[in-house]
Amino acid sequence: MKKREHWGSKIGLILAMAGNAIGLGNFWRFPYQAAKNGGGAFMIPYFIAFLFMGIPLLIIEWAQGRYGGKYGHGTLGPMIYLQAKESVGHKFAKVLGALAGAIALSVVILLNSYYNHVIGWTLGYSFETAVGKYMDKSIDTAGYFVGYIQSPFRVLIFWIITLAILYYITSNGVNKGLERLAIIAMPAIYIFAIILLVRALTLGSPVNPEWNPIKGLDFLWSPRWNELNWSATLAAAGQIFFTLSLGMGIIQNYASYMRDEDDIVTSAVATASLNEFAEVILAGTIVIPIAFTFLGAEGLKSGVGLSFIALPNVFRNMAGGQIFGTFWFLLLFFAGITSSIAMFNYLTAFLEEEFGVERKKGSLFVFLMYIIGGLPVALEPILTKTADLMYLTELDNWVGTYFLVLLGLIEVIAAVWLFKAKGLEEINKGSYWKIPMWFYKLIMSFITPAFIIILLVFSTIDYAKNGYFKLIPDFVKDNSVLIPWVIAARIVLIVIFISSFILTYRSISKKLETQKDK
Repeated sequence: MKKREHWGSKIGLILAMAGNAIGLGNFWRFPYQAAKNGGGAFMIPYFIAFLFMGIPLLIIEWAQGRYGGKYGHGTLGPMIYLQAKESVGHKFAKVLGALAGAIALSVVILLNSYYNHVIGWTLGYSFETAVGKYMDKSIDTAGYFVGYIQSPFRVLIFWIITLAILYYITSNGVNKGLERLAIIAMPAIYIFAIILLVRALTLGSPVNPEWNPIKGLDFLWSPRWNELNWSATLAAAGQIFFTLSLGMGIIQNYASYMRDEDDIVTSAVATASLNEFAEVILAGTIVIPIAFTFLGAEGLKSGVGLSFIALPNVFRNMAGGQIFGTFWFLLLFFAGITSSIAMFNYLTAFLEEEFGVERKKGSLFVFLMYIIGGLPVALEPILTKTADLMYLTELDNWVGTYFLVLLGLIEVIAAVWLFKAKGLEEINKGSYWKIPMWFYKLIMSFITPAFIIILLVFSTIDYAKNGYFKLIPDFVKDNSVLIPWVIAARIVLIVIFISSFILTYRSISKKLETQKDK
C-alpha cells in the first residue's frame, strides 16, 4: 500500500480544518438566517444544536477519517464499510458504504459545481469594487448584479481563475498545497474580518438616527420570540450542518491524513471554536451592524442578495466604502476557497486512492469535470435572460441541504451503532480530553442521532409541503422557461448519484473485501 501523506504540523491541520468549515456560509448565510429568524431567539436552538448535534458529529467524523486513513482510504464509502462490517455482514456493509460514498460524491461534485461560481462572483466583485464599477449612485445594484451574472466574459473569467487556483493547490498535495493555503488564507480571513469589524462599529448614524451599529447588534442578539417557530428552529439546526461542513465526507478526508495517535477531540473542538468565532462574533459583528446602519431591519432580511445587492449599495454610501467593499469580497473569496479546496481534494483523493490515478492527473481531471459540471450554472442566466438561477437552486435544495443531513445520520449509524465500543476507543486514542462512556452512550448514541432524525423528518415534511417532491416543483410550475433547468438539475443529480454508487460499490468490493477477516 502506497504511503499516505500526513499533515506537517498540528497548527496546519487545525487551520486547514477551520478553513474547510469557515466558508461563505459563515459570512454570507449566517447573518441573514439569524436576522430573519428571530435574532437572539434564533441563537438558542442554534447553540443547542451546536452542542448536542454539531460537536458530537464533528468528533465522529474526525475519528472516522483517521480510522479510514490508517487503511489507506481518504473517502467516505470505504470508511463506512470498515466500521459497519464490525456488526453486520459484508454485503450489507458494502451497500451502506456505497450509499454513503454515493451521497458524499454527489455532494462534492454538484455542490462545488455551483459553489465555485459563487466564489468566482466574490473574486469578480472584489475587482469591480476596487476599480469603482458600481460606485455611481445612479446605478441600481440589483440590476448590476443581474447584468454581472449574465455577462459571459466576467462570469467565466473569474470562475476559471478560481478553478485554476484550486487545481494548482490540490495538485501540490497535502503539505505543499492544502496546508500552505491554510497557513496563508486563514490569517488573511481574520485580518480582513477584524478591519471590517472595526469599521462596522465606527459607522455612527449616517442615514437615520435610529439606525446605528449598536442597535444592529441589539437587533441580532435581542430575542424576538414571536419570530421563533419550527421553521426557524430547523433553519438553526440546518445552519450547524452547513457551517461545520458536516455530512459531506470532507472532514473525514482531511482527518485521513492524520497520524494514528494524533489528538482528535482537542483538534475538533479547536476548529469548531475557530469556526464559531468567525461566524457568530466576526460575521455577526460585521454584516449585521453595517447593513442595519444603512438599510434598517428590513435590509438585513434580503437573503442571498445581502452580499451582492444590499451591501454594494452600502459600500458606495459609506466613507472609504470602495476600500472596505474590496476587503469584504476578498474575505468572502478566501473563505470560499478554503472550503472549496476540501471538496476538490476529496475527488482527487478518490481517483488517487481508489483507482490509482496520479495526483496531478487526478487534479486536472477534477478541474475539467468542474468546468463541464459548472457550465449550466453559468449558462442559465445568459440563456433565460433572468437571474432566478433555478438549476443552482434545485441542486442546492438537495445536495447543499437535504443530503447533508441524510449522510450525517448514516455516519452516526456506522460509527456509533455498528462500530460500537470501538468507536469510542478510536475517538479517545491519543486524545488529551477523553470522551466518557456515558457521553458516548447518551449523547453520541441517542441524542445526536435523535437531533438528526428530527431534522431529517421535518425537513422532508417541509419539502413535501413546498412541492419539492413533485415532478415539476411548485416554485417553477408557472414559469415554462425555468422548468427545463430544474428538470436538468434532477437528471444530472440522478445520473451522478447512480454512477457514484456503482463506482464506490465496485471499489469497496475490489479493494476492501480482502480485509474481511481482519
